[in-house]
Amino acid sequence: MSEIQTLNNVHPFDARGVAKRFRHAAIFGALESLHPGETMRFVNDHDPMPLLNQLQQAFGEKLGIDYVRREPGEIVIDFQVRG
Repeated sequence: MSEIQTLNNVHPFDARGVAKRFRHAAIFGALESLHPGETMRFVNDHDPMPLLNQLQQAFGEKLGIDYVRREPGEIVIDFQVRG
Protein backbone atom coordinates (compact mmCIF):
# COMPACT_ATOMS: atom_id res chain seq x y z
CA MET A 1 0.00 0.00 0.00
CA SER A 2 1.34 3.44 -0.91
CA GLU A 3 1.92 5.77 2.02
CA ILE A 4 0.00 8.41 0.02
CA GLN A 5 -3.18 6.30 -0.04
CA THR A 6 -5.99 7.03 2.38
CA LEU A 7 -5.68 4.85 5.47
CA ASN A 8 -8.04 4.84 8.43
CA ASN A 9 -8.46 8.49 9.31
CA VAL A 10 -5.44 9.47 7.16
CA HIS A 11 -6.23 11.71 4.20
CA PRO A 12 -3.64 12.53 1.50
CA PHE A 13 -2.86 16.09 0.46
CA ASP A 14 -0.27 16.45 -2.29
CA ALA A 15 0.67 20.13 -2.39
CA ARG A 16 2.77 19.63 -5.50
CA GLY A 17 -0.40 19.58 -7.59
CA VAL A 18 -1.78 22.85 -6.18
CA ALA A 19 -0.82 26.20 -7.72
CA LYS A 20 1.62 27.99 -5.40
CA ARG A 21 -0.61 31.02 -4.93
CA PHE A 22 -3.42 28.76 -3.60
CA ARG A 23 -1.39 26.32 -1.50
CA HIS A 24 -1.61 27.90 1.94
CA ALA A 25 -5.33 28.59 1.64
CA ALA A 26 -5.95 25.04 0.42
CA ILE A 27 -3.89 23.55 3.26
CA PHE A 28 -5.65 25.61 5.93
CA GLY A 29 -9.04 24.72 4.44
CA ALA A 30 -8.20 21.01 4.37
CA LEU A 31 -7.00 21.05 7.98
CA GLU A 32 -10.06 22.97 9.15
CA SER A 33 -12.29 20.29 7.60
CA LEU A 34 -10.69 17.46 9.59
CA HIS A 35 -12.24 16.05 12.76
CA PRO A 36 -10.33 15.23 15.94
CA GLY A 37 -8.43 11.99 15.46
CA GLU A 38 -8.00 12.48 11.71
CA THR A 39 -4.68 13.03 9.99
CA MET A 40 -3.74 14.82 6.79
CA ARG A 41 -0.67 13.29 5.12
CA PHE A 42 0.97 16.27 3.41
CA VAL A 43 3.42 15.79 0.52
CA ASN A 44 5.58 18.60 -0.84
CA ASP A 45 8.78 19.13 -2.80
CA HIS A 46 10.38 21.35 -0.13
CA ASP A 47 10.33 21.73 3.65
CA PRO A 48 7.58 24.30 4.35
CA MET A 49 9.02 25.96 7.46
CA PRO A 50 7.09 29.27 7.12
CA LEU A 51 3.86 27.28 6.67
CA LEU A 52 4.59 25.18 9.75
CA ASN A 53 5.06 28.35 11.80
CA GLN A 54 1.74 29.72 10.52
CA LEU A 55 -0.03 26.46 11.33
CA GLN A 56 1.38 26.37 14.85
CA GLN A 57 0.22 29.94 15.44
CA ALA A 58 -3.26 29.22 14.06
CA PHE A 59 -3.90 25.78 15.59
CA GLY A 60 -1.55 25.62 18.57
CA GLU A 61 -1.71 22.36 20.53
CA LYS A 62 -4.72 21.16 18.51
CA LEU A 63 -2.43 20.18 15.63
CA GLY A 64 0.31 17.57 15.80
CA ILE A 65 3.09 17.84 13.23
CA ASP A 66 5.20 14.75 12.53
CA TYR A 67 7.66 14.25 9.68
CA VAL A 68 7.24 10.90 7.91
CA ARG A 69 9.94 11.61 5.31
CA ARG A 70 12.36 14.53 5.14
CA GLU A 71 14.55 14.16 2.07
CA PRO A 72 15.57 16.71 -0.57
CA GLY A 73 12.72 16.95 -3.06
CA GLU A 74 10.33 14.84 -1.00
CA ILE A 75 8.80 15.97 2.25
CA VAL A 76 5.98 14.00 3.87
CA ILE A 77 4.37 15.36 7.04
CA ASP A 78 1.45 14.01 9.06
CA PHE A 79 -0.77 16.70 10.53
CA GLN A 80 -2.92 15.19 13.29
CA VAL A 81 -5.96 17.02 14.58
CA ARG A 82 -6.30 16.60 18.33
CA GLY A 83 -9.51 16.84 20.32
